[in-house]
Amino acid sequence: MQQLTMGAAREAQTESMPAHTVRQWLREPLLHFALIGSLLFALDHFLVSRTDDPHVIVMDQAVEDEARRVFAAARGREPDADELRALRQVWLDNEILYREGLVLQVDRGDTAIRERVIFKALSLIDAGVKLPAIDDQTLRAWFEKRRDKYDEPARFDFEEAALAGTPTESDIRQFVADLDHGVPGDSRAGLRVFKGRPQSNILQSYGEEFATALAGLPVGQWHSLQSKTSWHAVRLIGYAATQPADYDLVRGPVLQDWKDAVASEQRTAAVRALASKYQIVSASRE
Repeated sequence: MQQLTMGAAREAQTESMPAHTVRQWLREPLLHFALIGSLLFALDHFLVSRTDDPHVIVMDQAVEDEARRVFAAARGREPDADELRALRQVWLDNEILYREGLVLQVDRGDTAIRERVIFKALSLIDAGVKLPAIDDQTLRAWFEKRRDKYDEPARFDFEEAALAGTPTESDIRQFVADLDHGVPGDSRAGLRVFKGRPQSNILQSYGEEFATALAGLPVGQWHSLQSKTSWHAVRLIGYAATQPADYDLVRGPVLQDWKDAVASEQRTAAVRALASKYQIVSASRE
């Protein structure tokens, strides 16, 4: 199995694309998992059920099993149905690009390196990307639809007294009562202190119900809160509400993000259009 090294990827990118395009491709959904070190999209030919017809692509069970294994190793859990579909689509996009690169003979001098062929095929597609003109009113509307990306998020300072083991709701409520009556926070638990934790991080780690309740707590008092997995003894120290972004101050980054997004859409559409040349056969158990 070939292994995609970051050094090889960077070298291939540098040879084929300008620096700004390289940065765009690093954010490209087609290559997301490959560029975080995953081996999935550098699978060698023995993981691809090929036929004598170069226009038939068979996505066999070995590909899906490897996708599940790599995802679980990286994320600590199995992929859900949507994530598995996304993994299959990324693999398929890369397989199409690889075959198109072979047809265009961009593999000359790189016959052993699958990733170089894919990057060279992408560079040819990138040459056809043409961004439309955009006025300030349209750009502002695009910004408003994605405002949460540019706003300064709400941030929390809080403490958590974490009991050992797997405490129940009643354990946490009793512990909070003890804390409120002056029992030192480190007498039965480890004290964890969080500074400037953004709301998105709270949502990811603890869940929406926890984040909403935390924002409504009075400062300086211990409370029992339920997260998506368990109960917690927490004390809010400080809270800073979301600060809306000023469009005039962030217009430059917004314009660049718009260019990247439109270019990404065009590249993805071009790759998906190439799929019409192939017969896609799924040999997975699903």
